[in-house]
Amino acid sequence: MTVAEQLAAFAVQSDYEDLSEPVRKQVKTLVLDTLGCAIGSIAAEPIALIREQTEEFGGKPLCTLIGGGKTTPEQAAFLNTSLIRYLDFNDGYMGTHATCHPSDNLGTLLAAGEYANADGKALMTSLALAYEIQCRICDASQFEYNGFDQFTAGAYAVTSGASRILELDAEKTANAIAISGVRQNPLFVTRVGQISHWKGFAYAGGAHTVLHSIFLAKRGITGPLELFEGQSGVFGSVTGKFELDWADTKLDKMRQVSVKRYTAGLHSQPAVEGALDLRKKYNIDPSTIERIDIGLYERAFFIMGSGKGGARDHVRDKETADHSLPYVVSAALLDGQLMPEQYKIERILSNDIQVLLNKVRTFASDDLTARYPAEAATTIKITLVDGSSVDIEKNAYEGHFSCPMQWDTIVDKFTLLTKPHTSESLRKEITDSVSNLESISVRDIMALLAQVDLPKT
Repeated sequence: MTVAEQLAAFAVQSDYEDLSEPVRKQVKTLVLDTLGCAIGSIAAEPIALIREQTEEFGGKPLCTLIGGGKTTPEQAAFLNTSLIRYLDFNDGYMGTHATCHPSDNLGTLLAAGEYANADGKALMTSLALAYEIQCRICDASQFEYNGFDQFTAGAYAVTSGASRILELDAEKTANAIAISGVRQNPLFVTRVGQISHWKGFAYAGGAHTVLHSIFLAKRGITGPLELFEGQSGVFGSVTGKFELDWADTKLDKMRQVSVKRYTAGLHSQPAVEGALDLRKKYNIDPSTIERIDIGLYERAFFIMGSGKGGARDHVRDKETADHSLPYVVSAALLDGQLMPEQYKIERILSNDIQVLLNKVRTFASDDLTARYPAEAATTIKITLVDGSSVDIEKNAYEGHFSCPMQWDTIVDKFTLLTKPHTSESLRKEITDSVSNLESISVRDIMALLAQVDLPKT
């Protein structure tokens, strides 16, 4: 079998009964966290632009939009995935070679599941499958080093998961993987230097193409099955050769996924928590800070520090701010928190933050890198104008897979993000539905999400 056919066989054999009890619990935890992030994005200006385009172009009303309205599966996947990702508050996987946010897959699976009238067990299975595939590829493939973005792995994850919930057979799933994969090799420039809106919508763009590809394969359209190993294929042109054992049918990577405590890039979470710990312990007045030195493992330095991902000391917009370690640490020290309010443009451009972020220096440490990804080890040293200094080392943070958030904390985060856009009764209905996900249908979930309040225009 080709690699695409092996992957398809892995996807088709996946079954709810094979999910361990800890994985089933983790599915529910991550779904509630993801839906909170999606609802929390509903009032963002770029999201309004996407909804405006969706409403103008229309489409057969087959799938529900969060906040109400219906459109085609592809359009629903695009908008709902954009909502999930926009705040940059959803979960993340710290892979050996690449980072991903596998909850990005949920928007597509909800659209496919609603179209197919799938039940909650099918959604849980397909989501665990998508997480598994994406995380395995991020451990095995060095596509980021070659200049390719997160959806390079995501294309195979979400295609496999959506094909599973649509109940495609192995042959059609393999062709869906081939069609989707050959169409999509996005560039890492999306998230380096000055970052644009597209950082929050890149996965959604891939999701749109994935569903189009799957429905073509469902009707019998074929794709290049030697996608990976063939001449000028993925191995030769994009990732380099890597091997994965798709005969290993475990679906447990979800348990190594981390939840964000703060609204910021995944690799900044321990630094933000450490800065807040120092602020509280020593009652630091940010105006007395002379310098902040932050030691990082290589992936964090590359993506959010002063590595090849681009210097992060010129911050003028939300998209760059949430991926700038100098910004997120400075905002946390000044405001005592790091939530969506810290990304309002007037806060980003305020003089106190702009001055402080230019006092932050980041460096990569071989010792910290050697402890990754089992740990997200980070050091912070704050030097004050009087010459004194305080420091801290963080090995993880609350939400890291080694220190997981409990259900009640996830509910608190969900409430914080959704309260401006939902009634108390709707929040309870959504929370209860997710906690009983195996007993309801995807259409039941989407009927609740349709009731989220849209911002008044």
